Amino acid sequence: MNILVTGGAGYIGSHTCVALLEAGHSVIVVDNLNNSNLETLEKIKQLTNKDLIFYQMDATNEVAIDKVFSNHEIHGVIHFAGYKAVGESVAKPLAYYQNNLVSTMVLAGACQKYGVHRFVFSSSATVYGDNQVPFIETMNLQPTTNPYGETKAMSEKILTDTSKANPKFSIALLRYFNPVGAHESGLIGEAPNGIPNNLMPFVTQVAKGKREKLYVFGYDYPTVDGTGVRDYIHVMDLAEGHVAALENLTEGVHIYNLGSGKGTSVFELIRAFEEAIGITIPYEIVDRRPGDIAASYADVCKAKRELGWEVKRDIKAMCRDAWNFEENYVEVVESK
Repeated sequence: MNILVTGGAGYIGSHTCVALLEAGHSVIVVDNLNNSNLETLEKIKQLTNKDLIFYQMDATNEVAIDKVFSNHEIHGVIHFAGYKAVGESVAKPLAYYQNNLVSTMVLAGACQKYGVHRFVFSSSATVYGDNQVPFIETMNLQPTTNPYGETKAMSEKILTDTSKANPKFSIALLRYFNPVGAHESGLIGEAPNGIPNNLMPFVTQVAKGKREKLYVFGYDYPTVDGTGVRDYIHVMDLAEGHVAALENLTEGVHIYNLGSGKGTSVFELIRAFEEAIGITIPYEIVDRRPGDIAASYADVCKAKRELGWEVKRDIKAMCRDAWNFEENYVEVVESK
């Protein structure tokens, strides 16, 4: 199939492009390079020995997106493009609602116009809010802890209502948990512009000496050691989950949790990294971040049952691959 991947130069998008190309699909990437870089697309080609088509544009631009759909016979869309920082969404809610909701509506509209019936949406475990763990797909959503979660829940509703009105429009809503790690080659991984919003790139940057210490947000949560508990999933397992969802998509709306099904605290992750890499991570405990919850991990039975998908890589592999990428990435940047 010819698959349009929005945000395809980003962290999860780039790994999914690799998985798609390796599965025999063709890839068209739309990315505004706001939080990604062109070099990543060259590395995808290097990894797969396959070409892809790239458009530098914003997924909220209806006219530009229409041109992409008119230029290519597209069989499916995987929509990653969007702002994704929980804390930033609390500070800049209007930017998050504008970017994340408009891009979803523009893409859904283009699919209706051009008869594209497969749509895989990058949703998030944040839609569950402060719910009882483990999170299961049938739960009532409580995304009100932050605007980012609200935009994901609203996008899910937009796509669900569109599918109800157009039954052939088949939707996979993938609620994923905390992607970490990198491609085992070390060529692509998580390389955020500026200060990272996620834990693992912070850990690797501290290990490399690029940052003095790791900040642990909150030590008084009702968890095993007082730090936040999250469900960490290797980014390549997550990428393969998108391919499984795309290839197994049937009419209607299908919701899947993509995670490991296991919770890991911040301190447990730090210890796992130190054991896997052999480097001590200095840290400082600071106040909780606005919008954060104590614990989040998935019930993943549905994805295993319906998609035949489950994680293959453990926390040690996540740490090892994340560190391998950090070392490679810094060398590439410093050599310029």
